[in-house]
Amino acid sequence: MTDLQDDAATEPQEAPILDSRNGDSSNRHQRAIFDLPVEIVIAVGRAKPKVKDLLQMKRDSMIGLDAKLDDPVEIMVGKRVIARGQLQEMDDAPGQLGVRLTEIVDISDPF
Repeated sequence: MTDLQDDAATEPQEAPILDSRNGDSSNRHQRAIFDLPVEIVIAVGRAKPKVKDLLQMKRDSMIGLDAKLDDPVEIMVGKRVIARGQLQEMDDAPGQLGVRLTEIVDISDPF
């Protein structure tokens, strides 16, 4: 073993303190958390087909949803709805869909 390995084996590694009250360190950790990507799901509607109907599906089959064309869509993080909105085509990217937020859900209640 090398000296570095000996030192690492004999001295316990100290975990970084994340709750530092130092302004610079705290801001750095907050920025790191705020930069984490979060996947959202846009739920257009739901369906409950029977297994036999799913097994009979082929190309061009239709699945009926419980929503109408102009109904608001749900914006979800995990299984939690955080907002609602309307689907629309993006102005700067023709053919690409976006969601215009129409309602922000109160997420102050615990999960």
